[in-house]
Amino acid sequence: MTEPATEAIAQQQSTGSLDARGDVGDARSLWSDAWRAMRRNPMFWISATMIAVFILMSVFPQLFTSTDPARAILERSREKPSSEAWFGRNIQGYDIYARCIYGARASILVGLLTTISVVLVGGAVGVFAGYKGGWVDSLLSRIGDVFFAIPLLLGAIIVLVSLPRSTNYWFIILKVVLALTVLGWPSIARLMRSSVIQVKPNDYVQAARALGASPWRVIRSHILPNALAPVIVVSTINLGGYIAAEATLSFLGIGLQSPAISWGIDISSAIVGLRTTPHMLLFPSLFLSLAVLAFILLGDVVRDALDPKNR
Repeated sequence: MTEPATEAIAQQQSTGSLDARGDVGDARSLWSDAWRAMRRNPMFWISATMIAVFILMSVFPQLFTSTDPARAILERSREKPSSEAWFGRNIQGYDIYARCIYGARASILVGLLTTISVVLVGGAVGVFAGYKGGWVDSLLSRIGDVFFAIPLLLGAIIVLVSLPRSTNYWFIILKVVLALTVLGWPSIARLMRSSVIQVKPNDYVQAARALGASPWRVIRSHILPNALAPVIVVSTINLGGYIAAEATLSFLGIGLQSPAISWGIDISSAIVGLRTTPHMLLFPSLFLSLAVLAFILLGDVVRDALDPKNR
């Protein structure tokens, strides 16, 4: 058998396209099977619909409201829900419904950008550590342990306080993303490292290496496709956690700040009227809870779909 044919079989084994007899059958992979399983799960469509609505709110908030969320009417401060202001008004006279709609943009942006950054940094470190092994693995693991030992919120507070203040919207967003990324990558790096260590001894990886494939080609074509599933599951669940972390930091007054509009900022400002005007706290909290719940539900669905025990 020629070398190209041997490597082709190794590629087919790594993607699961060989049947039990070693013959090439219908092209089926872990991802196609997972997609079939997710489509049959009602929770997938519920969570996907919720996420689609929140993304639509963050990209096109004008579709949901024509009210300016930054327009304050002080004489109507703490106004209860009515036909003119569906969710009422907060202590500054802002329309709560409009701020809930526009608040999705900052929260979704922070969650998505943080998740992407954490996966890129942690995934690269985990792949390099797991593939190289030896002292490289030990060094990167110990560096990760240093960051992993720092509590997320406490470390984020330190990072945010150390960075300069600005009223630029994107600077405020990226500052929170940086703080969460610095402390969030070690968990993904650990997970990716363990997945790479499990995949690396497989026959199709050893066959590709024996045929002289470069390390980058082995990682890209054989290791990553088979080691990425746990990272996707955890990252989907973590995305909801990052949205909650951003709201917590904004609630404490050190995360997103004006002129940014955030659910956490509105929750913080609603505390003063908790007893007399609970609607100021109810609606931003409800939107935040639904957004976090949607991503957690999606993560659970993806986890079940990728679990080989369910096949």
